[in-house]
Amino acid sequence: MFRVRIPVACGSAAAFVAVSVAAAFAPAVFAQGAAPAKRGPVDVKKGAQIAQEVCAACHGADGNSSTPANPKLAAQHPEYLVKQLADFKPAEGEQQAQRPSAIMAGFAAMLSPEDARNVAAHFASQKLEPAVATDAALAEAGRTIYRVGIAAKGVPACAGCHSPDGAGIPSQYPRLQGQFAEYAETQLMLFRSGERANSEQMRTIAGRLSDREIKAVAQYMAGLR
Repeated sequence: MFRVRIPVACGSAAAFVAVSVAAAFAPAVFAQGAAPAKRGPVDVKKGAQIAQEVCAACHGADGNSSTPANPKLAAQHPEYLVKQLADFKPAEGEQQAQRPSAIMAGFAAMLSPEDARNVAAHFASQKLEPAVATDAALAEAGRTIYRVGIAAKGVPACAGCHSPDGAGIPSQYPRLQGQFAEYAETQLMLFRSGERANSEQMRTIAGRLSDREIKAVAQYMAGLR
């Protein structure tokens, strides 16, 4: 199912979760490698407490952000969220994180690996209140990119890895359906510029997309159900 609402929503976009890729670059693109190994059962109740105390101001206690600058985390695959939290922190021996963010670096540094797993499990268990596409013409143009790709540019179909309805594949590719178009657009721009460096495949793909193509596929993903 695909939904569109007009006129265009207000808001800007910033940094924390994800965008589109394709089967030609499998096995792992958005996940960018295996998530940290699990260590015992997660504590969803503790995760909810962390979300309320640390994450709610930007993402909502249930992961349904109301601001396009901050992504919706509800129903996202927990392995993906854990991986992204790790990527906001510099790896051992490195000065810069693969996913630089002055805001998220501080929050991620506060969380232990167990905290990250718990809060990710909490958000994954929440029901998504999806965003909608706000530009019908752009969303229609994005449909082709998402479902078929752009052969002339070597851009594979996003659906190949993120599934036709944008649900993604647990532990490998994130859920994109119902994500704010403004947020998705910003992340694709960051991949294209190289500022976001935690997926070489996404950097390659985004580097082949024009501004309008990025806007179009972001709009289409917002309307996916």
